Amino acid sequence: MPEYEKALRPEDITRLFVERSNAGDADGVAALYEADAVMAYPPGELTVGREAIRALWEKVLANRPRFEPEQPLPTLINGDIALTSTPPKDGTGARAQVVRRQPDGSWLRLLDQPEFVPPAL
Repeated sequence: MPEYEKALRPEDITRLFVERSNAGDADGVAALYEADAVMAYPPGELTVGREAIRALWEKVLANRPRFEPEQPLPTLINGDIALTSTPPKDGTGARAQVVRRQPDGSWLRLLDQPEFVPPAL
């Protein structure tokens, strides 16, 4: 895997995700996740592990979607764990991620909830 810019702050991951996704770089997106990360996507399913996340993003990015930067909400940090979130520009709920500080001081996603689906009433 090539050497990628590291997230030096938890909030950097959102910017790096947008940059790499818009470049069609599934490997670069996957590099933002820990090896055993869990992503709640597609809606109602779980994608587990960096390789599965890379394969998922490879399929998604093949359609050349365009992602717009979203302003992060305040980050909650407790030691080496942080909760990051952004409100989607379309106003539909929120996105949330749990990230962990790595031994080199950078941050990677551990848990990713990219979409919250409203509960059925």
